[in-house]
Amino acid sequence: MSGDTTTDLRSDFIERMGLIAQGEGMPRSAGRMLALLIWDGEPIAFADLAATLQISRGNVSTSARLLEERGLVRRVSRPAERQDFFQIAPNAFLSMLNGTRVRIENAMGEIEKVLETLPAREQGPRTRLTEYAEFYRAIADGLQTAVDRLQSPGR
Repeated sequence: MSGDTTTDLRSDFIERMGLIAQGEGMPRSAGRMLALLIWDGEPIAFADLAATLQISRGNVSTSARLLEERGLVRRVSRPAERQDFFQIAPNAFLSMLNGTRVRIENAMGEIEKVLETLPAREQGPRTRLTEYAEFYRAIADGLQTAVDRLQSPGR
């Protein structure tokens, strides 16, 4: 890496998290914004987010709203400042895990609804759908274990 290694690592982290978010169906800018807030660890002004990430103010607004809805960032104010600031929310990673767990459980529930109405004579589909539901159950159980670990005192 050229230049300041920490600066390069920060930029690389921000870009990688943008790609990860995009791969999970979120806007790339939301992943980049979350990464910047995680890396810097302090409130960042709305305008500074736009400038640092080189995205439009509308993009900052959309990304911030999405991240707020998911419990990952929060909007804060500063005395004598007219613009909003954003920071990583308390327990953001726990919120992320819980959100993923809920989506997995919803998917599992949809599969189980089909299983409930599937005639018993349809053994092939029944077997495959049961395995599919068990796959989601295993993921949900693993996510619950992770949630419990993050919530445990003294961690």
